[in-house]
Amino acid sequence: MPNTIASMLAPLVDADPAKPFVVAQLGQSLDGRIATLSGESRWINKDAALDHVHRIRANVDAVLVGVGTAVADDPALNVRRVAGRHPARVVIDPKGRTPPGARCLDGSDGCRRLVVRAPGVEAPALPAGVEIVVVEPSDDGKLDPRKVVSALFERGLHRLLVEGGAWTVSEFIDAGAVDHLHILVGPMILGSGKVGLNLKPIDRLSDALRPKVRVFPLADGDVLFDCALRA
Repeated sequence: MPNTIASMLAPLVDADPAKPFVVAQLGQSLDGRIATLSGESRWINKDAALDHVHRIRANVDAVLVGVGTAVADDPALNVRRVAGRHPARVVIDPKGRTPPGARCLDGSDGCRRLVVRAPGVEAPALPAGVEIVVVEPSDDGKLDPRKVVSALFERGLHRLLVEGGAWTVSEFIDAGAVDHLHILVGPMILGSGKVGLNLKPIDRLSDALRPKVRVFPLADGDVLFDCALRA
């Protein structure tokens, strides 16, 4: 493995197994957009960035998406672009909206599949072997990302990749549940469209997140910003 790749993955690979480690990723344009106004997003990032995402998948215990991404994009969430094992697949689905036929719930590869719900949810039956993880919601009805991480850790899933969508990534960052954020920036200016991060508003610059950042230019023009949010 080239040294640059090893360096990119070092915080993840070397993470303390005695506690959760969460990496979130977001692909965006130079002006912070992840899609056009019509929703088109393929492909803002090029091959090297996509390879990097699959490389992270191959080095975590589970990859996690919100139900909105599961419904809209129907991702497989497996490892295809690099050599490595498939992670477990997790959908955060408070109200039971995940389609039973979602690709990430396909168990043909033998990987674990988990759906995180609030208690008492009535939903269509899911494929055999899908694990239901029940997490008590907060007062606002949302599932606290920290409780989700804790529940998955208790089930042996210690290293997590929060892959999407932007709302889910933002919720995890706002909750202080992300160790490292990987922002993959493509050399493209959209000028309008859907923004990537949408965090709680702040009044003062002193309240802004100021992570320790490592920068990795990728082979085909994209740039990876590795932001250590808990440093």
